[in-house]
Amino acid sequence: MAVETDWIERLNGEPTARDAALADLRELLRTKLRHAFSSSGDAFVEDIAQDALLKIHTSLDAFEGRSKFTTWALTIAVRVGYTELRRMRWKDVSLDQLTGNANAVDASRTDSQNEPVASAARKQLVDDIHAIIEEKLTQKQRDVLQAELSGMPQEEIGRRLGSNRNAIYKLTHDARKKLKKELEQRGYSQEDLEPG
Repeated sequence: MAVETDWIERLNGEPTARDAALADLRELLRTKLRHAFSSSGDAFVEDIAQDALLKIHTSLDAFEGRSKFTTWALTIAVRVGYTELRRMRWKDVSLDQLTGNANAVDASRTDSQNEPVASAARKQLVDDIHAIIEEKLTQKQRDVLQAELSGMPQEEIGRRLGSNRNAIYKLTHDARKKLKKELEQRGYSQEDLEPG
């Protein structure tokens, strides 16, 4: 197995080193994913590990070194797994079923065996969102976005800031765009950001 400091170098290296690094990373992901998705079976774990390897390899430039490489890679792999579980869960559910059955959403919740992993992934997403809001948005963007997320209408936000609705819309649009870009750079996909 690779030492933390040489994963990127090996994955970007000569074909022999890259192939060996991919094999090592695949085995590490498979081992960890078996624990996270123990009730989903080996075939599911194999597919997720392979999909995650592709995503990790194409996102190497996004790794900023704020955590261990293996932690970053495993986070991506778990997200890939949960995205696939969400996709599988909703595959055979029609809109008519949802509108006709008020309990459909509750029935689709993650099973209790996977709940600790799901909870940790949700907590990480929320922590990342808060960090991005604090680090990357201007004070005005933070204020407007937080007011909007609290349910305040844009007209009221504009009135309180001495601005108009169009200016507030543009400010929140730019803030959301920046937030989405930063989340993508941290390895989140659009499906990770949708309510599950």
